Amino acid sequence: MSARRAPAGLVLDNVTLTHGRHPAVHHVSGRFAPGSLTAVVGPNGAGKSTLLRALAGLHKPGGGRIAHEGTARIALLPQLAALDRGFPIACRDVVMQGLWPRIGAFRGVPAEERDRAGRALAAVGLAGFEARPVGSLSAGQTQRLLFARLLVQDADILLLDEPFNAVDAKTSADLLRLVRDWHGEGRTVVAVLHDLDLVAREFPDTLLMARDAIAWGATGQALSAANRLKARMMAEAWAEEAEHCHRAA
Repeated sequence: MSARRAPAGLVLDNVTLTHGRHPAVHHVSGRFAPGSLTAVVGPNGAGKSTLLRALAGLHKPGGGRIAHEGTARIALLPQLAALDRGFPIACRDVVMQGLWPRIGAFRGVPAEERDRAGRALAAVGLAGFEARPVGSLSAGQTQRLLFARLLVQDADILLLDEPFNAVDAKTSADLLRLVRDWHGEGRTVVAVLHDLDLVAREFPDTLLMARDAIAWGATGQALSAANRLKARMMAEAWAEEAEHCHRAA
């Protein structure tokens, strides 16, 4: 890990996100403060993963804007299911993909960067896995591998999409320790999660979504019974065939 730069945050100003013309996220405004640790929760279809992709610059807003506070490197951990585990690639090569933003995809990798990849694998409990093919890994080992790729990216803002889903308890605990370490280093961490007990125990801030932002702030307040009921009622009222909304800014 490099020495920490000034913490970086993200600001959303009336952000609307769509798939085609179908609404996914409606007019969300708020701020992921520099150095914050925030859970994003809500019913299935609430727009959580779409929001994370937009924060990473992979989904263009249909309205509003997303702005960075400070100069920031951003790294996204996709859902485990999004990884093609059948592609013939070794673990070391997956980790070194995290170096591409700095060294390029087609340049030779210096020896010191290869060493960093090895240290990242060791840090997630995969020492000696450098040459192992990804297809031979269990789900938990694959998630550890993706966290190793995040480690070498050395990002200021980390966006995690269901980081503990479909992995064993020990893997979840080990990876949660990395998340705590990142937060302790002053990095900004945003994680889509489903386990509300975990959120209440580990995440100081929460964004509760149901396509709209139902609540955003301290976790205890955001996850109040009234807010959770409101999110559930809004989800039950969704019309999947709805066109892009035209709410006034």
